[in-house]
Amino acid sequence: MDFIVFIHGNVKYTITIDPTVWIFDERKIDLNTWEGEEKRKEEEWEAYKKSVSEQFDKDITKGVEAPAKTRTNEARSKKEQLIHGTFGIPFGSFIGNAGPESSATRVMIETSGGDEYEVALEDAFHLVAGFSENGEPLKETGPIHLYYGDGSNKENPITYVTGLRVE
Repeated sequence: MDFIVFIHGNVKYTITIDPTVWIFDERKIDLNTWEGEEKRKEEEWEAYKKSVSEQFDKDITKGVEAPAKTRTNEARSKKEQLIHGTFGIPFGSFIGNAGPESSATRVMIETSGGDEYEVALEDAFHLVAGFSENGEPLKETGPIHLYYGDGSNKENPITYVTGLRVE
C-alpha cells in the first residue's frame, strides 16, 4: 500500500491509483523538458500537424511505402529513455474519472507527513503527477510528486503525495 494514491471525498467514485504502472502509459511526459501544460499541449498540436503534413507530402511525391520490418534502433532508444527518464503524467483525467460532485470547489493534496495543500478544483485538472526520477520510482519522496500545470513549482514540487481529497 506504500505506492497507492487515492482520490476521494466529494466525488462519485473513489479512485485508487498505482503510479508504478504509468511507465507504460502513452500519456507520460518527460519532466526534464516539460515547461508547463499549456506549452506542452501547443507543442503536441504543432508536432501532430507537422507529422501529418510530412506524411501527406511523402505519400504524394513518393507513394505509400510498406512499413519497415524491424525498428530495433527505435525500440532500443525508447527502452533507454524508460530506464533513465524522469516522467510525469497529466493528472486531470484521473480527477475527472472520480467525478467531482457539483458542489466541489477545491482539492486538498494530502501527504504522508500530514501536510496539506489546497488547490482550486479547476486548477487541479491541470496538475501533473511525477512518478519516476532517473528511471526509478519515487521510493523516498513519493509515491508521487505534484506539479502545478503552469510549471511554477517545477524545481520544488509537492512531494510525499498520498492522496487528493475533493471538497
